[in-house]
Amino acid sequence: MKVLVINCGSSSLKYQLIDSETEEAVAVGLCERIGIDGRLNHTPKKTGKKIVIEKDMPDHEVAIGMVLDALVDPEYGVISDLSEIDAIGHRLVHGGEKFTKSVIIDDEVKKGVEEVSPLAPLHNPANLIGVNACEAKLPGVPNVGVFDTAFHQTMEPVAYMYGIPYEYYEKYKIRRYGFHGTSHSFVWGRTVDMLGLDPAHSKVIVCHLGNGASVSAIENGQVVDTSMGMTPMEGLVMGTRCGDIDPTIVEYLAHCLDKSLEEVMTILNKESGVYGLSGGVSSDFRDLDDAASKGNIKAELAIDVFAYRVTKYIGAYIAALNGVDAIAFTAGLGENNGVMREQIMSSFGYMNISIDPEKNKIRGEETLISTPDSGVKVVVIPTNEELAIARETVALVG
Repeated sequence: MKVLVINCGSSSLKYQLIDSETEEAVAVGLCERIGIDGRLNHTPKKTGKKIVIEKDMPDHEVAIGMVLDALVDPEYGVISDLSEIDAIGHRLVHGGEKFTKSVIIDDEVKKGVEEVSPLAPLHNPANLIGVNACEAKLPGVPNVGVFDTAFHQTMEPVAYMYGIPYEYYEKYKIRRYGFHGTSHSFVWGRTVDMLGLDPAHSKVIVCHLGNGASVSAIENGQVVDTSMGMTPMEGLVMGTRCGDIDPTIVEYLAHCLDKSLEEVMTILNKESGVYGLSGGVSSDFRDLDDAASKGNIKAELAIDVFAYRVTKYIGAYIAALNGVDAIAFTAGLGENNGVMREQIMSSFGYMNISIDPEKNKIRGEETLISTPDSGVKVVVIPTNEELAIARETVALVG
């Protein structure tokens, strides 16, 4: 079975065509600058050579058309006919309380996603555009929605409720939802398998550390707590997002800067995090590491603040779980930055957690990086959200 996995952003579209039997991506790609000018990056697995096509992409439907053309192209395509695509799996960001698992998309589902769009106004509408474009281009092919928030819906009210009047939850569904759920689910599963843990009797903390970053506490396969909240802005300090702050800061900044609420929120979402803390050096930790090595104090501070916030969440989640069997690092930073992993885990000596310096040098490889006598197993697990989406899709339509 061949599954086309689609991840639509407001001006971008990532895709993979996955063979469910081998679970390998036969082609990967990215459409950029949709609605601006347009660029398609397409890489077939059989050659590994990236093809770049620059062409106007006024909307997502045109972008989907270009993706499908690339997949069947005589020179760099990977299938001979579009009929070989058996199903399409879509990343849908916010399912609210309506969607607690993946679903086959129909008109009722699309209506439900629209209803919760106020909770993710930048993401859900773009996700639906991708769904509609696929339906138009590949009529009759089943579409499956896999929600970022679904895996976290096992949280109890004590974890997801905010300390505000209860009526606001009832009327407006203001609560913690959590994100990166597909990644957390995939990494939890691989961690349990790799370490031979009993899925029904296990306590795992997953650290998804990238430009967007989150931590989750998972007991027996169910999320107990997670760091992101009603939106992906809460929790850790991230690339450009502020993470946890005193909410009064929003009002205070609006007065100090003579800016609107929307303008302040833009600052907190796009100009803060390690980018803001470093004085605008970068939101990329490779640039921050380079700047810090050259004596940039702000870059060094940004790195330290990030590590400290992750450390605090891990500590909190060890308490929430009443212990932990394994801690997993994933995503771009978590998978590739051994120095950051060591910095974070150095605060847990009281738990007899010990990292093997040699094993911790790995980048992007599934590896146990703790020592044999470590009190808690620490692993690096490369995430694969696209494969997770493909698996969910096959489970529903296969």
